[in-house]
Amino acid sequence: MKQLDFRMERPNLVKVGDCVEVSARDLQTLQGLMYCYTIEPAVGMSGNIPISNKINNLNGTVSKIEDGPSYWTVTVDFDD
Repeated sequence: MKQLDFRMERPNLVKVGDCVEVSARDLQTLQGLMYCYTIEPAVGMSGNIPISNKINNLNGTVSKIEDGPSYWTVTVDFDD
């Protein structure tokens, strides 16, 4: 199982226990190939993830939501 954190800038778009689908984009950076994931439809976005931590199963379950100063951090568990 892999966990991935997403930044959500509007409240109550997802809740703990929700099944979510994410989309992936690949990015060529100076550090090499990275991936960026988005909870669809545009709920939250991950940071850049190295290819070694790539998510293969794009369906996951929200396990935690934490309040931040002006955003929420959504943790999603993936069976990978």
